[in-house]
Amino acid sequence: MRISVLGAGGWGTTLAILLYFNGHEVTLWEYKKSYSKTLSKSRENKIYLPGVKIPKEIQITHSLEEACNRRHMVVIAIPTQYIRSVLSQIKKYDFSDTTFVSVSKGIERDTLMTVSQIIRDELKDIAPSQIGVLSGPSHAEEVSRKIPTAVVAASSDELTAKEIQAAFITSYFRVYSTTDILGVEYGGALKNVIAIGAGIVDGANFGDNTKAAIMTRGIAEISILGMALGARPETFSGLSGMGDLIVTCMSRHSRNRYVGEQIGRGKKLKDVLKSMKMVAEGVETSKAVHMLSQEHDIETPICSAVYKILFEERDPVKITYELMTRDMKPENE
Repeated sequence: MRISVLGAGGWGTTLAILLYFNGHEVTLWEYKKSYSKTLSKSRENKIYLPGVKIPKEIQITHSLEEACNRRHMVVIAIPTQYIRSVLSQIKKYDFSDTTFVSVSKGIERDTLMTVSQIIRDELKDIAPSQIGVLSGPSHAEEVSRKIPTAVVAASSDELTAKEIQAAFITSYFRVYSTTDILGVEYGGALKNVIAIGAGIVDGANFGDNTKAAIMTRGIAEISILGMALGARPETFSGLSGMGDLIVTCMSRHSRNRYVGEQIGRGKKLKDVLKSMKMVAEGVETSKAVHMLSQEHDIETPICSAVYKILFEERDPVKITYELMTRDMKPENE
């Protein structure tokens, strides 16, 4: 297959390499012209994925026309808040035989849309069956070094989900399939907000008990909100739900957990974000979750607490004890 990966961050670069070794003809698009030239020359993404060589057969380009013309598959590995601006530039191309695969995990702040919904909104000529997502517990730092990983491919069309599954699956990268595309997207996006909360717990030196409570009650919030938005409940106990939540809350590679940890130590959000090379999707997604919860009248106390800590500068310790002293409730309510 002729496949393009839009976005040469750590994850986009990792997937481009994986797809190349799976026998596909791969193009990797980088939005900065100067860095595109650097990548082409050095064959190493020293900023986002140091130490991993990019095969010389992978074409690296700054041209969207080169990346998008006559492609069987286009993989979107761009931070969610920038996806629409890129799609608006490529809508003039013929995508009648192209499958779009989102590997980004966020919700658009202004529209509250998932990435598959953004794709449909911008590329009006393509069918829902041409859109899929790939998500799950999969840090680029590990996948790029062929550490065994399992993820899930999703599309509203079963054949498309299986097409994505077949394109990506390897001996170290196991891919399952599902038709619950919204469930996979909401699981991948909402867990980033909970991961910021888990990081706050780490930074504030609470303990393992607290972190376990945040993760367990966090998946309950994700499930309740996700189902209200059209997802299936069983998806949240799978790889894109609980699986991704575990790795993002626990891993040293997690950007969202890192943001929370720094906030828990008393740093200001703007200073933390300024110091980072990569995007922590959970920061903007927390705004979207705050709005979605209000719009659907659904209580999400942990996500709400994260929002208040990030954007209202509430004290993490005080707000944690506010969570602990909420009214008594049955666990499954």
